[in-house]
Amino acid sequence: MRNPSLRPEPGLYVTATPIGNLGDMTYRAVEIMKSADLILCEDTRQTAKLCAAYGIETRRAPYHEHNAKKVRPGILKQLNEGSVICLVSDAGTPLVSDPGYKLVREARDHGINVFPLPGASAVIAALSAAGAPSDQFYFAGFLPAKLGARTAMLNSLKSLRATLIFYETAPRLPAALSGMAELLGERTAVVAREITKLHESFAEGRLSELAEQFAATPVKGEIVIIVHPPQDSRTDEADLDAFLIDALKSMHVREAATEAAQALGVSRKEAYNRALALKGNG
Repeated sequence: MRNPSLRPEPGLYVTATPIGNLGDMTYRAVEIMKSADLILCEDTRQTAKLCAAYGIETRRAPYHEHNAKKVRPGILKQLNEGSVICLVSDAGTPLVSDPGYKLVREARDHGINVFPLPGASAVIAALSAAGAPSDQFYFAGFLPAKLGARTAMLNSLKSLRATLIFYETAPRLPAALSGMAELLGERTAVVAREITKLHESFAEGRLSELAEQFAATPVKGEIVIIVHPPQDSRTDEADLDAFLIDALKSMHVREAATEAAQALGVSRKEAYNRALALKGNG
């Protein structure tokens, strides 16, 4: 039951829910959900389980990408009239690769207060345990499904001097890792799977090694890929040429390019194209 003495300030509350462990729910979020007028759910069935676990009896309604445009005006009307509404996702923090952005944007445009209720986020949880540099990082969400768009996106990110973080689906994982190795260079990476859930795991290695590992042993679940920044010292063309000239004495072009990529942290594509040029001039 709602406790009037705990009535929160009117507005929209962006509420982080547990990713896997119900114990990850914060006390403040539970109390505000109990005192709210309405809980907006990405999936009412999933939120019903959470509410049952914490004794939350507040009315629930669906809010997701398929009905958002239709129901948003009514939600904004309630907020303008002073309601307390919680927006939750199925797992983790809403608006991080989840629906909800337009509701928050329009609420702010209407002068409605929006309050974050911090909690679980797969991005931050994975980064905190991955051992990658965390002073600067870039969350890129999901890579595009189409090869051309995916290539363009990775090319636009490869010069960033920051840790890169991606979401990925299990079926696309090997191809994503292989593409990253090709375009970003042979960097150290971590594949974090099922964060805070029963089968949570972390696998660390070079991008190409991880691609081979997950191609040979497919996995299921929700995945975060964390890619270390490029090496501090940039490899100049002279260094790459010197390495390749020596390697080409005993290796084919493709083998020499792979060795150069792994040793110098350049992309395999760059090393391969340079090796071809050197072989042609030889």
